[in-house]
Amino acid sequence: MWYYEKKLQYPVRVRECNPTLAKYLIEQYGGADGELSAALRYLNQRYSIPDKVVGLLNDIGTEEFAHLEMIATMIYKLTKDATPEQLKEAGLGDHYVAHDHALFYHDAAGNPWTATYIQGKGDPIADIYEDIAAEEKARATYQWIINMSDDPELNDSLKFLREREIVHSQRFREAAQMLIDEKDKKRFF
Repeated sequence: MWYYEKKLQYPVRVRECNPTLAKYLIEQYGGADGELSAALRYLNQRYSIPDKVVGLLNDIGTEEFAHLEMIATMIYKLTKDATPEQLKEAGLGDHYVAHDHALFYHDAAGNPWTATYIQGKGDPIADIYEDIAAEEKARATYQWIINMSDDPELNDSLKFLREREIVHSQRFREAAQMLIDEKDKKRFF
């Protein structure tokens, strides 16, 4: 059971309407390495992984939904006052025509989210390494968005998300080492 607290995991502030920056953030909303893909990947993998790692996947998968909520809030705040012309100039004209100001799961290029983004091999070590790679790709994407942004308030929230990706990667590395050590013990004893 989840208890929902009606506040974001970390505050989200934006300085001004900026549809171009929102377009970049959409990558983390509905892209292959975004928060939705990560949450669903981890919550799906927990069914075919040893009990020692299930809690980790559940915890991080759930946190990814909190990150998704932060990204949605950022996009909303960056576009809520945008005119259709501003959205068009930012490369979001197609999005506006199909969804107005509503959020929709697609990447920054406009490709709709797809379940093919979720990897699950069924081999615990392979899956955990996939998770490490996913976290590192998300970290890199957050850094690149920060590099493109001139909004210090928004960058503060983005830096928080980037740091959480680093923590998740470290936790998955620890889990991978534990699974490898366990596999080695079985092989030698």
